[in-house]
Amino acid sequence: MTSARKHQIRTLLKGIETGDPESVAVVNEAKYIQHNPMTREGSEGLAELFKRLSQTSPRVGIVRMLEDGDYVVAHTEYDFDDVVVGFEVFRFEDGLAVEHWDNLQREHGAPNASGHTMNDGPTEVTDLDKTQPNRELVRSFVDDILIGRRLDKLDDYVGDAEGYTEHNPQLSDGVQALRSALSEVASNGEPVIVYSRMHRLIAEGNFQLCVCEGFRDGVHTAFYDLFRVHDLKVVEHWDTTDAIPPRSEWRNDNGKF
Repeated sequence: MTSARKHQIRTLLKGIETGDPESVAVVNEAKYIQHNPMTREGSEGLAELFKRLSQTSPRVGIVRMLEDGDYVVAHTEYDFDDVVVGFEVFRFEDGLAVEHWDNLQREHGAPNASGHTMNDGPTEVTDLDKTQPNRELVRSFVDDILIGRRLDKLDDYVGDAEGYTEHNPQLSDGVQALRSALSEVASNGEPVIVYSRMHRLIAEGNFQLCVCEGFRDGVHTAFYDLFRVHDLKVVEHWDTTDAIPPRSEWRNDNGKF
């Protein structure tokens, strides 16, 4: 069953497509904090913005949704001039959305080497009774593997019997491809991918979204990683990677995280 909050966020995001002013009723605009650094606060109400965007005939696809306490996540696909895959995170307070984070990446034009797109695969939230152990598993995975770079422990976390399905457009299925990507070193001897801090972990059942900060090729980057867990193993992964613009280019002062 879809929760009321998930339904409200679905309606909100589809408002980009429809221009329906009622779609923004879930947002308390007087308290709304915007963390997309390239979006200016207060210059245009959401209803007016959505009406303007709808005139460009966008398509808004919502593939997966998670809810964890005051947070709702939508795994999305937008078709404006380019197709963009994203994660939209909303925080609720007193029944209304009051804060928003996102991470967007242009969709790769073709499936990856294993035939997976950035958004396909299972969508159903299951194993609600296992949310907490799954959360702790993924928290340890991020701490040990992504931040701690203890790749010798990778097999402790990643699925074997069910395998490991990868949706990153540059990678393929299996633990060895993941190990190689995390081991890659640039010409200056530094790791290509560096996770330095986890800001948030949003969990519901078999799905866990990690919001992390770090560097890719030396560029300050936001990493949003969605994991599917089965039998206390990470068995599937989706992500978006977004370079954080220089502070001088930000249009609000709230920060990416």
